[in-house]
Amino acid sequence: QSVEPGGHSVQPGGSLRLSCTVSTFSLDHATIGWFRQAPGKEREGLSCISSTTINPYYTDSIKGRFTISRDNAKNTAYLQMNSLKPEDKAVYYCAVDLHFFDAKRMCVAPSEVIDYWGPGIQVTVAS
Repeated sequence: QSVEPGGHSVQPGGSLRLSCTVSTFSLDHATIGWFRQAPGKEREGLSCISSTTINPYYTDSIKGRFTISRDNAKNTAYLQMNSLKPEDKAVYYCAVDLHFFDAKRMCVAPSEVIDYWGPGIQVTVAS
């Protein structure tokens, strides 16, 4: 795998940070996104950030709770998730694209057009 995330389970109201480190190519000029797929639902784009980091995109359901960031020196992207809710339970994916320059466009694009996907990681929000 060229993109590797990490994560843990958490209680409702808690926080969790997902990280995604790329080991095989530079993220300097890439747009990075976080997606999730809940049971029985389609994969949705949560947040994406372009190489300029200007105007990261957030889908409505996570605005004000989740924050995307990137550290190009570490070739890593992060998703800080606060005030987690049971409905945030899903498999989370990070993704990297070298052709999208607009964060929102990457987040709403079909999965098959995005260059690289990390392995999914289960996030559980439960008491």
